[in-house]
Amino acid sequence: MSGSDWICSLSTECEWESSDYEPWLPVSEKSNPLTRDIDRAPANHIVRILQACDTQMFQEGTGSGYQRLWSDEVVKTMMEVAKRVELILKDPQDSIVVLSGCGTSGRLAFLIASAFNRALREQKQNSVYSYIIAGGDRALLSSQESPEDDPKLGMLSLKKLCEGKRRVVFIGISCGLSAPFVAGQLDFCLQNPEAYTPVLVGFNPVHQARDEPMPGNTFTFRSMVQRMQELATGHMAFLINPAVGPEAISGSSRMKGGSATKILLEVLLSAAHAAAYTHTPITHRSVLQHMREYERSVDVTYVQTEGITALVEAAGRSLRCGRRVCYLGWGSLAVLGLIDASECNPTFGADYTDIRGFINGGYRQLNNKEGPLTSLGPEFFIAHEDFVHLVLPSLNDQDTVLLLYTQSDDVSEVVNLAGRVREKTSNIHAVCHWVDRDAAALQQGHISEMCSSTLKITWPPPARGSCLRMMTDRTENQSFSLFQQWELSTKLVLNAVSTGAHILKGKIYQNHMIDVQVTNSKLYLRATRLLQKLSGRPEAKCEEALLKAIYRLDEVTLDIMTSDLNTHTHTASSRSKVVPLALVCLLTSCSLSEAESHLEQQPIVRDAVEACLS
Repeated sequence: MSGSDWICSLSTECEWESSDYEPWLPVSEKSNPLTRDIDRAPANHIVRILQACDTQMFQEGTGSGYQRLWSDEVVKTMMEVAKRVELILKDPQDSIVVLSGCGTSGRLAFLIASAFNRALREQKQNSVYSYIIAGGDRALLSSQESPEDDPKLGMLSLKKLCEGKRRVVFIGISCGLSAPFVAGQLDFCLQNPEAYTPVLVGFNPVHQARDEPMPGNTFTFRSMVQRMQELATGHMAFLINPAVGPEAISGSSRMKGGSATKILLEVLLSAAHAAAYTHTPITHRSVLQHMREYERSVDVTYVQTEGITALVEAAGRSLRCGRRVCYLGWGSLAVLGLIDASECNPTFGADYTDIRGFINGGYRQLNNKEGPLTSLGPEFFIAHEDFVHLVLPSLNDQDTVLLLYTQSDDVSEVVNLAGRVREKTSNIHAVCHWVDRDAAALQQGHISEMCSSTLKITWPPPARGSCLRMMTDRTENQSFSLFQQWELSTKLVLNAVSTGAHILKGKIYQNHMIDVQVTNSKLYLRATRLLQKLSGRPEAKCEEALLKAIYRLDEVTLDIMTSDLNTHTHTASSRSKVVPLALVCLLTSCSLSEAESHLEQQPIVRDAVEACLS
C-alpha cells in the first residue's frame, strides 16, 4: 500500500454506513473499507490503518440511522443504568451487579468487575460485582468457544450465582447481539423482573441481531432483544448498542468491540460510584466528559505510532520464523496481556506458545474465582516464575519479549526480570505509562538501556475537581480513571502487536480472519459467509466445501450433511486450516490433498490462492 493509497482510503471511513454496503451482514461482521488490503501493508501502514479504525469508535453520527457512542439515547441509557448500580452501591445487602459474556466479552467482564471490586475494598466497602464467562475461568486464558452456544448453561450459571439475591443488575455483553449463552441469561432476567434488571451491551442495531433459532428454545436472540426494547420504555430493561464501525479484521470483535465495551461499562460504573460516594450527580455532561477522556487516550496512544510499528515488526519477525512473543506484565496491564494472548488461537489459528502472557504473582494477582488452573495443562502456567523456569532457558534473539508496567509498579522488579531476559535475548521491548515525565526519565533509565525499544507513554494528570477523581490508586493518589485509560492504551498497543504480527505472518486474507477456528455456530456461519464472499459461489457449495475441510473428505456423505451443527463444530475443533483449505478447493476445483499441498508450499493464503490461479 503506497502513501497515496493510504490517503485515498481515508475518504472511505463512512462507506460502511451506506445501506448498500454489504447489506446482508450486521455491522459487527462487515469488512472495513479502510482495511481492504491490510494483508499487503507494511508494519507502519498497518499501525496507521488500525489507528483510523479505532478512531471510528468516536465518530459522530452521519444521519445514517446508526446510534453512536455520543448519541443522546446511548448516553441517557448509560445514565439510567448507572442510577440502578448506584442504588446497589448505597444498599448492597443481598444485591449484586453481574457482568457476563463469552470470549473477549467475558474476559473484559472479569477485568472490569475485578477493578471496581478492588476500588470498593480500598474504600472499605463490600464488593458488589461478579463476573460470568462462558466456559468458566479456563476461558479467561484459553479459547472455550462451544459453551457460547448453550443458552441453558448461561441461564443456570446466572441462577446459581444470584441465588438468594433480592436485587440484581445483570449486564450481558454480546458485541454482535448473537451469543446464545448471554441470550439465555437475559431471558431468565426477563422472566424474573421482581429481582433482575437486564442490561444488554452490543454494537449492532436491533434488526441486525442474530435471528437463527437456538437449540431447545422457542426464541431467537433478535426476538429476545425486541422484548427488551419494548420493556426499555418503562425502564424495565436497558439496551446499549451504539455502532462503532466494522472491525479492522472482519468480525474480530476483540478489537473495537472490546475497547468500546470497556469504555461504556467503565464510564457508567464510574458515574455510579461518584454518585454513591461523593454525591456527584449523574449528568449527561459528566458522562460525555468521561468518554472524551477515553477518546484522548486513543490519541495519546497513537502519537507513539513509530514505537508501536517497531513492536509489530519485532513480533512479526518472531512469528514468521516460528518463534515466540512473550508479554511480561504487572498488575492489570498483565491481565490485558493474558487476554490478548488468549485471543490469538480462535482469531488466527495460533498455538498457545506463539503469543503468551505472564503476570507477576500468578493466580494470586489474577484473583480469579476458581483459583489456580495449572492442573489444566502447560498453557495455564502464567506466573513470572513459570516464565523463568519454562520459557526463559530456551529464549534466543528470534523471540520477542515485551514488558508491560506503570510508574505505580515496583520498577526494581521490572529491572531485575529485564536483566535476566537480557542475558538470553537482545530482542526485549517495553511499554510503560507515567504521569510525571521527570520521574519517568529517572526510573526508566536502566530498563531503556536493556531494551531494543521502549514505548514511554506520558499522561497529563486528571483535571482538578473532576468527578472522575472519586477513587484513588493505592500508592500515588492517581485517579482510578487514569488507570482505566492506561489499560485501554495498553489494549490498543497489544491488539496492534498481535494483529499486525499475524498479518505479517500471512494469517489474514485481505481483511478477513481466514484461519479462524470453526468451533461454534457463530464461527461456522462466519466461515460460510466468508467463503461465499471470497469465492462468489452459492451458499450450499461453500458449506459443502467447509464440511469437506472439516471432515477431511473429498466427498461429503449423507450422514455428515444431516448431522447437527454441534457435531460439525466439535469435529472442527481438532482441525487446522479449515477455511483456507475450503477456499483453495472452491477457487481451484482441486482435491483436498492438492489444497493441503498448495498451502504447505505457500502458507500465506492469499499468495497460495493466486499461485494456484496463475
